[in-house]
Amino acid sequence: MSDALAPPRVRIPRSARAGEVIEIRTLAEHPMETGLRHASTPAPARDMLSRLVVRMNGEVLFVADLRNGTSANPYHVFFARIDQRSTFTFVWSDERGRTVTATALVTVG
Repeated sequence: MSDALAPPRVRIPRSARAGEVIEIRTLAEHPMETGLRHASTPAPARDMLSRLVVRMNGEVLFVADLRNGTSANPYHVFFARIDQRSTFTFVWSDERGRTVTATALVTVG
């Protein structure tokens, strides 16, 4: 994998009614290489996403600590109740210290 993480995909409604529960979907493209192989095969370097942090208006909404059992291109679906116009920030980080961020705005009408 290159030194930069691929831009993540986020699916979130652009607008919602006050008090509505919205569905949020995220997909991070990453091979999640564990570095484990059989003795006869040379092992590639370990390269794993380690964490996803989602904030709504600056407050932590969702945290996922990712480990060896996480599949390549991890996909997360979760829900949030929205009462006001909100900015969502999604930050993925990996074990090598790289991060990638996505943001989304949901208006309330």
